[in-house]
Amino acid sequence: MNIEKLLEIKKEFEPIVQVRSAIHKNAKLVEGSKYRKQIVVCAGTGCTSSGSKKVLEAIDEGLKREKLEDDILVVKTGCFGLCALGPVVIVYPEGVFYSQVTPEHMDRIIKEHLAGGEVVKELLYEDTVDENGNIKSLQETDFYKKQHRVSLRNCGVIDPEIIEEYIGTNGYQALYKVLTEMNPDQVIELMKASGLRGRGGGGFTTGQKWLFAKSSESDQKYVCCNADEGDPGAFMDRSILEGDPHCIIEAMAIAGYTIGANQGYVYVRAEYPIAVTRLQIAIDQAREAGLLGKDIFGTGFDFDIEIRLGAGAFVCGEETALITSIEGNRGEPRPRPPFPAVRGLFGKPTVLNNVETYSNVPQIVLNGADWFASMGTETSKGTKVFALGGKIKNVGLVEVPMGITLREIVEEIGGGVPNGKKFKAAQTGGPSGGCIPAKNMDVPIDYDNLIKLGSMMGSGGLIVLDEDTCMVDIAKFYLEFTVEESCGKCTPCRIGTKRLYELLEKITSGNGEMEDLDKIEALSAHMQKSSLCALGQTAANPVISTLHHFRDEYEAHIKDKKCPAGVCKDLLEYTIDAEKCIGCTACKRKCPVDAISGEVKQPHVIDQEKCIKCGVCMDTCKFNAISRG
Repeated sequence: MNIEKLLEIKKEFEPIVQVRSAIHKNAKLVEGSKYRKQIVVCAGTGCTSSGSKKVLEAIDEGLKREKLEDDILVVKTGCFGLCALGPVVIVYPEGVFYSQVTPEHMDRIIKEHLAGGEVVKELLYEDTVDENGNIKSLQETDFYKKQHRVSLRNCGVIDPEIIEEYIGTNGYQALYKVLTEMNPDQVIELMKASGLRGRGGGGFTTGQKWLFAKSSESDQKYVCCNADEGDPGAFMDRSILEGDPHCIIEAMAIAGYTIGANQGYVYVRAEYPIAVTRLQIAIDQAREAGLLGKDIFGTGFDFDIEIRLGAGAFVCGEETALITSIEGNRGEPRPRPPFPAVRGLFGKPTVLNNVETYSNVPQIVLNGADWFASMGTETSKGTKVFALGGKIKNVGLVEVPMGITLREIVEEIGGGVPNGKKFKAAQTGGPSGGCIPAKNMDVPIDYDNLIKLGSMMGSGGLIVLDEDTCMVDIAKFYLEFTVEESCGKCTPCRIGTKRLYELLEKITSGNGEMEDLDKIEALSAHMQKSSLCALGQTAANPVISTLHHFRDEYEAHIKDKKCPAGVCKDLLEYTIDAEKCIGCTACKRKCPVDAISGEVKQPHVIDQEKCIKCGVCMDTCKFNAISRG
């Protein structure tokens, strides 16, 4: 493909795509599309699991029934971000947002809205309708108005399986610019000036990493993409691959040109079938168009990409373990130095970045370093994608400028903690991160501040915890995960995580001693200093951060034999209030171990020796006579 053909495709598809992107950019709708309306359906993993395939079938049948199939374009896109509202359907050019759509709902939307011209307001996302019944754009809702979409700019906008739609959003123009107007040193200086840092964990400067690989002499070099995000609750990289795979291909080609590599590998977990399928489709399309392979844009530059599937080992998110796995060996880390930029895949210099990092590269090339650096903080430039989950109203994917506060994310974008509960903490960085307490909600979120608080950016998981969360139990949950995921190569991680877990288990079962807290701190420090890779070095972070910020909870488990949040089963005690109990016998009949005694119409009593603390009695009682403490 030459630049003339690229611009020709862009001219044809830009009006079609811009109609959709306008709602996100709060811009005027663009004329020039041959379709009267467009129906955009989220076909990411979240909405697919909620039934979007059946919705698409209903759309096809409904359009044929109303004879609208030639008048309305149906588009399957990636994630919009509001994952709890799936299946999601947006109708353009109005930009109205239908949520939790069923096939039956779709029949109404087609008949009343698409054919009849009347928006079905009761099926709209509630935040897009104001108190006067007026419809707002998504950009005006609390969830979107503080977001700034760079990595996610095309997710929910383009059809990821149609390369022409990506080209319609200036796709592959960054690659053309780099190959025809810039030398490798200029690309590196651009990346360094932008301040882009790795979005996968450590936050290392991208431009510096590329410089190291470029400076390494070798007959062969490689570009790798880490798409193996294994943090519980994290789905940022998956969503980008599902919604905008071509931007990763373009970025990896730019990296290949910059360091002198002609081969790339994307390491993606096999549990991401939609992402893998769409990435392979994109690779095949790029090859067919001449945007991968030999002599790209007639410049003499060769570059190709292959996919390698991971089996879901968390340790393979570590760069040397990932590289070892691509080579066909057991995924275990190795000592560094040498770093991959010097000796990486097959012993050759290798650049390895994660999906989100790469997703920023084409936009930096097209818009400039100053544009990217204008967002964020002094040391953390640009935006960050977070997977917002846990005890939060708006579960989903958000992209915000670095430096935004946790309060803004939780209370404004996330809609706050539901059911009138109080915010207690936020866990960031997954099993390698830590917990940020409520008192630090106004601290700007960036790489450095999170480390100061005992957490880390990580890949971007952000789990909200409310007052009903036991912080000792949450630390045990993450530590149990790392115990299972440790590759076992080094003793501090293999044995240390197990012993640390045993200490937490001892505390949550009511057998803890105050000396155990000293043991936890000493063991954690040893693991941080002695473990081979970041998995073991950071495995204790959830424990250390919760012990630091919520030490009173640990002490309550040990001294008072109580779990303040009422979570730890061995420390619970169910009791019946004699004044509230009417003797209906419902709890007695439901108890699986016959631990409840009492006569009809007389207060009942729970035998604590027999009670297995299952909670069935409390769930059964209609008079709130049973309490847990």
